[in-house]
Amino acid sequence: MTRRVLITGGAGFVGSHLCDHYLSEGAEVVALDNEVTGRAQNLAHLAENPRFRFVRADVVAGIPDDVGHVDLILHMASLASPPFYKRFQVETLEVGSLGTQRCLELAAKTGARVVFASTSEVYGDPSVSPQPESYWGNVNPVGPRSMYDESKRYGEALLTAFRATRGVNTGIVRIFNTYGPRMRWDDGRVVTSFLVQVIKGEPLTLHGSGQQTRSFCYIADLVDGITRFAATDHAGPVNLGNPDNEMTIRALGERVCQIFGVPESFGPPLPRQDENDPQQRRPDTTLAKTLLDWVPKTSLEFGLRATHAYLKGELGS
Repeated sequence: MTRRVLITGGAGFVGSHLCDHYLSEGAEVVALDNEVTGRAQNLAHLAENPRFRFVRADVVAGIPDDVGHVDLILHMASLASPPFYKRFQVETLEVGSLGTQRCLELAAKTGARVVFASTSEVYGDPSVSPQPESYWGNVNPVGPRSMYDESKRYGEALLTAFRATRGVNTGIVRIFNTYGPRMRWDDGRVVTSFLVQVIKGEPLTLHGSGQQTRSFCYIADLVDGITRFAATDHAGPVNLGNPDNEMTIRALGERVCQIFGVPESFGPPLPRQDENDPQQRRPDTTLAKTLLDWVPKTSLEFGLRATHAYLKGELGS
C-alpha cells in the first residue's frame, strides 16, 4: 500500500520541500495550507502529479474529513518569520495550540505518527551554548516574540501529553535558522534581508552591534534530518541545525558581500527591534548524529548562492 503523508503548511518554505521529498519516495502527499504565508507557486510544479493533492484550509479550523487516512503527519504550519508572527499574533498562537491538537486528534484516529516543527526559539536567549535538548531555555512569556516562542513550547507540551496519555506516536524537531530557495523575499530574516539588499544594490542593515550569532542550516540538510527522524518512533526533541556555521550577523554580512563580489557596505546601525533577540544560537546536534546518523553537508557558500539565485528570480532581477 502506498504511504500517505499529510503536510500542514505544505505550501510554505519547509513544507513544500518536504512535499517534494515524499513524492520522490513514492508516497501520496496531501499538502494543507491556508496561504497566509505559504504560496501556491511553491507547489505549482506538483499540480499534475497524481499522487499529490493540495487542500486550501486552515488547520486551526480542523482537518477536512476528505483528507482521509494518513500514515504520517508533518505539522509544519506556522508563521515563522518575525514580521508575520508579530502581525498575526493570535493566529500564531492558535496554529501552535489548536492546530497542533487537530493533528494529534487525527493521529489518534488513524494511528499516524506526528512530527511537530518546533524551533530553537524555545531556548530563548540562552545561558548555555551550544544548546542541548536538555536545556530548558530562557524565554520571556510576555515579550515581543512570545507569541511564537510560546506557541512552540505549548505544542511540544501537547505532543508530550498525547504520547503519554493517548499513545500517539509523536516526535518533536527543534529547527535552527534554516534558509534556502522558496523563502519569501519579504521574510524578514537575516539571510533573505541581506541577499535582497545585495540584489538591489543597497547597504546591508544591522540591528544593534551585529555581534549576535546564528547557526545557518541549508534547507536540503534540514529536510534530510526531518525525514530521517520521521522514519523513527523517537519522541524527541531533536535539534536540527548546523553547529559549524555559527557566526555573528556582521560576519554573515561580510561573507555575503565577499561571495557576491560587492563592496562591503553597512548602513547606519538601527536600534535592536527586540530586546529579547537571542544573543547566541548554536545547536548541540549530538543526538541527531547518534540517533539519525545525520550531519549537515551543504556549505554556506553553496546555500547562499542557491538562495540568491532564487530571490533574483522572485524579484525579477
